[in-house]
Amino acid sequence: MSHIFHFFLALVVIGGLAVLASNNRKDIKIRYIIQLIIIELFLAWFFLNSNVGLGIVKGFDDLFVHLLSYAAKGTSFVFGGMIEANLAFFFLNVLCPIIFISALIGILQHIKVLPIIIRAIGTVLSKINGMGKLESFNAVSSLILGQSENFIAYKNVLDKMSERRMYTMAATAMSTVSMSIVGAYMTMLDAKYVVAALILNMFSTFIILSLINPYSVESEEDIQMSNLHEGQSFFEMLGEYILAGFKVALIVTAMLIGFIALIAGVNAIFHLIFGITFQECLGYVFYPFAWIIGIPSDEALKVGSIMATKMVSNEFVAMQSLQEVATQLSERSKGILSVFLVSFANFSSIGIVAGAIKGLNEKQGNTVARFGLKLLFGSTLVSFLSAAIAGLILSF
Repeated sequence: MSHIFHFFLALVVIGGLAVLASNNRKDIKIRYIIQLIIIELFLAWFFLNSNVGLGIVKGFDDLFVHLLSYAAKGTSFVFGGMIEANLAFFFLNVLCPIIFISALIGILQHIKVLPIIIRAIGTVLSKINGMGKLESFNAVSSLILGQSENFIAYKNVLDKMSERRMYTMAATAMSTVSMSIVGAYMTMLDAKYVVAALILNMFSTFIILSLINPYSVESEEDIQMSNLHEGQSFFEMLGEYILAGFKVALIVTAMLIGFIALIAGVNAIFHLIFGITFQECLGYVFYPFAWIIGIPSDEALKVGSIMATKMVSNEFVAMQSLQEVATQLSERSKGILSVFLVSFANFSSIGIVAGAIKGLNEKQGNTVARFGLKLLFGSTLVSFLSAAIAGLILSF
C-alpha cells in the first residue's frame, strides 16, 4: 500500500508543480491526461513485468549487443588491441559505437524508412494525446534523430510556429534521448530500464506539456518534413552521419572530462569547508523528490545526489555515479533511478537545443533560449513522472 501512496503523492506533487508553471490553466484537458497516465501504466507493466514485454526488451538488447560487436570491429581496427587490453574502456566501448549507430540511422533515413515510421507512429499518437500532429511527429523523430538533428526535419515550418509550439518542440527534444546513444546507455544500465524509459518518457512528455503548456491547434497545417539530406548521394550522406556520430562522441568525451573534473574539485572544496561533498549537498535538495517517487528513505539521499548530478552535468556522469554505489541500493531503487537518468534533461541541453534551432532560424533560437530554465524544469518533471510510474510497477 505504501508504494501506491507514494505513486499518488508523486502524481499530486509533479502535477501540482507543472500546473504552477502553466501558462494557460484553463486549457488543460484532464481527460487526455488521465488517458495518457493509464496507457503509460500499462506500457510500464508491459516492458518491466510481462513475459512478452521482457521478451521484446531481450530482443532489443540482443540487437544492440550485435550492433556493438560490429562497432567494436571498426574501433579495434583503429585503436589496435586497446579494447582487448581493457584500455580507455569508456571511450572505446561506450562512446565510439555511437559513430556506427549514427551511420545506421543515416542509412534508414536515406532510404526513407524512418520518415514512414515517424509519420505512422506520430499519427497514432496524435489521436490519443490531444495534441497536434506536429507535436506527435516531433516526439518520435526526437527519439530517432536526436535533439540536434531532429529540428532539421522541420526547418521549413520553424518560422511559422508560435512561441508555445516552440516550447513543446524543444521540451520534447530535452525529455527524450537519441537512439544513436541507446547502445551506450545499455553498457551502463540494465537494458529493460533503458527500453522502458524510452517509451515512458514519450508519454510523460505529453502529460507534463499538457499541464505546463496547453494550447489548442485550430487548423492543423500540412506537415511536410524536410529531407535532411536532399540532393546528396548515398556516400555523401553516409560520410555526414559518420562525422556527426564522431562529433557527438567527442562532445560527450569533452563534457565528461570537464564535468567530472569540476565536480571532483568542487567536492573537495565543499568537503574542506562544510565536511560534506557538493553532491551530498545536492542530494539533500533532491532527497524529498526521490522519496516521493518511491525510493526508501535510507537510500533517498544517495539517489537524490545522483539525480542532481545528472541535472547539473549530464546523464553519463550520473550513470557512472550509479555504478559506483549500485551495491548499496536495492534493485527497485536502481530501476527507478535508471529510468530517471535516461533523458537529456540537464543544463547543457538548453544550449544544445537553442543552438541547433538558432542555426536554422535565429528568431526561434532566441525564443527557445529565453525560456531555457522552464525547458529544464519541464523535462526534469518528465523524468520524475517516468520514474514514479516505474517505481509503482516495480513494486509488484
